[in-house]
Amino acid sequence: MSSGGSGTETSGSGDIARTLDLLWDTAPRPSRGPKPGLTLERIVEAAVEVADRDGIGALSMRRIATELGTGTMSLYRYVPGKAELLDLMLDRVQRTSADPAGLGDGGWRAALEALGRGTLALYRRHPWLLEVNQSRPILGPSALDGLEKVLARIEPMGLSDPELLSAIITVEGYVVGAARTQLYQEDAERTSGLTDAQFWEAQRPALEKAMSSGRYPVLAGLSEDTFGSGFDHFEFGLQRILDGLEEFVARRKSEAEDRPGPEADRSAPGPAEG
Repeated sequence: MSSGGSGTETSGSGDIARTLDLLWDTAPRPSRGPKPGLTLERIVEAAVEVADRDGIGALSMRRIATELGTGTMSLYRYVPGKAELLDLMLDRVQRTSADPAGLGDGGWRAALEALGRGTLALYRRHPWLLEVNQSRPILGPSALDGLEKVLARIEPMGLSDPELLSAIITVEGYVVGAARTQLYQEDAERTSGLTDAQFWEAQRPALEKAMSSGRYPVLAGLSEDTFGSGFDHFEFGLQRILDGLEEFVARRKSEAEDRPGPEADRSAPGPAEG
């Protein structure tokens, strides 16, 4: 996995109409004798397998054709090109079971909690997602199925529709940052040949000297387990985001209860008629 911050690929950069036809199965079927056993589904699966194994940079129509044991031109009977294929891949990896985000039966907080953990797991299964600029996604059935079910579960929060969407964006944005940090750490260990422990051990003499200088009293006073691996930073951050949302929901509910409704307005005594 490379460390390109802005993404090496961009969703929605192909023929939008053709991509939507393929996502929603409204495109005409391939003609002129498609290769037996070759389907759009199989092409997309092969593309995901290549990206999972070798990164998004390895993805090409030629490479996928080789994986499938067919000629490159055979693929173009099913999908216009690599850009459209990428959007199909993005929707494919979001395809889930009858309980898409594994949201369980709890309230809105449990649903967003499960969304956060599930999204982290998605990025760990498919690290190449972090290299795709998804600021303008093509919305297919898998993406909309997942969004529909999450919104249905968090609707009781009592927020406005834009606020509900923003709650999802906030959780997913946090997860993307956490996933990137985790995967970059693993990538650094692979490419450097140093384990995380070896990397920090190499810095120990310089750091101990710096801490004993008196220049960094707060850092020097931190407990020994401060930078240890036993603390779950991801879970801590996720719970604090949910705490903030919970407080906001409670405040919004309190404000609504204190606000006089239409019936109260009509029954309130008006100025005396003279």
